[in-house]
Amino acid sequence: MTAQPEHHHDGRSTESDPPMGTLRELRAALGAWGFPGDLQKFESELDAADLDGLSQVREITQAYRHRVLLRLDPAGTAALRRSTEDVTAELRRRLDEAASQWRTRSTPTPPTRSAPN
Repeated sequence: MTAQPEHHHDGRSTESDPPMGTLRELRAALGAWGFPGDLQKFESELDAADLDGLSQVREITQAYRHRVLLRLDPAGTAALRRSTEDVTAELRRRLDEAASQWRTRSTPTPPTRSAPN
């Protein structure tokens, strides 16, 4: 699992976020609010981590903190529930809009001729 940036909603922690400053707190948060299987995967990744490589332990904890925060964020949860087809359709629509805007800006406008005096 790769590390995710630490953020929530608008980038700030809120009082409603569960405490996740220690391994015990993170385990409790994963058990209560994590996605199904997160706690077991977290334990497995942590068990396999090299304790001399603290950056690896940090990456794991950050990634799972992010998953709890994502699960608590209504917009994040809604985004995760979108179907592949829905996301694909939105991306196509956005690409079409961008291409249309690019064509509009790239099409030179003919020079205007002034009327003879």
